Amino acid sequence: MDKIIVRDLLMRAIIGINPDERVKKQDILVNLVLYADTKAAETDDIDDAVNYKTISKQVIDRVENGSDYLVEKLVNDIARMILHDYPQVQKVQVRVEKPGALRFARSVGVEIERTREDFGL
Repeated sequence: MDKIIVRDLLMRAIIGINPDERVKKQDILVNLVLYADTKAAETDDIDDAVNYKTISKQVIDRVENGSDYLVEKLVNDIARMILHDYPQVQKVQVRVEKPGALRFARSVGVEIERTREDFGL
């Protein structure tokens, strides 16, 4: 399977369990690896391609309009959404990071890998 990589989508969202995190938006960094058969490499036809622009817009909308308590929930929701809405994607890796969440760390995050079967699709 081929990989389509979306690196460092940066947005702002409500996420976290602390009271200040529930009212003040913070930076969220999302990385995606989409596993699919890239038939478009042979056909040069957009209809055979995985539309990473549409996927990225949908992820941005989900993150910016959500208000999850846990990063673990957010990464799982993103993976489920992509695999549900884009049947040509067979597997996805999703990493969500909160830059500056810990004083001496560049960021803290969660990365998962899910297949269509993991969600019964």
